[in-house]
Amino acid sequence: MSTLKLPLLYVGTKGERTINTLFDCSANMSYISPVYLENLTEARPLGRKRKITIACGTQFIEVKEVVCLDFYINDILLSDEFFIVSEPDPSVVIGAATIRKWRIKLNFEADQVEVDPKVAIMQIK
Repeated sequence: MSTLKLPLLYVGTKGERTINTLFDCSANMSYISPVYLENLTEARPLGRKRKITIACGTQFIEVKEVVCLDFYINDILLSDEFFIVSEPDPSVVIGAATIRKWRIKLNFEADQVEVDPKVAIMQIK
């Protein structure tokens, strides 16, 4: 499995916190456990419930809520939506959709995550 785990700073409407985050190419979407949302941000309901599979399991999980969070990789501001999922461990995962969106490069040999600042600036502004 292609994964890296690093602490990232997350910023929401209520505050900020550093959370150990798993970068997982086999997870399609990004998700977060509700335990990390206290004093960070409020969840909002999805228009339609979704059933997704996560990388660590083969069964479907029903997702009803989502949050939008800013996060920093190497002091570069990025932002994305995270499905709220209480099942998996680790509890914060950056999935393939977010990795592709921000053109994040995973360097498994050096255990590093790389982001081109030009890509972030073009999409945030």
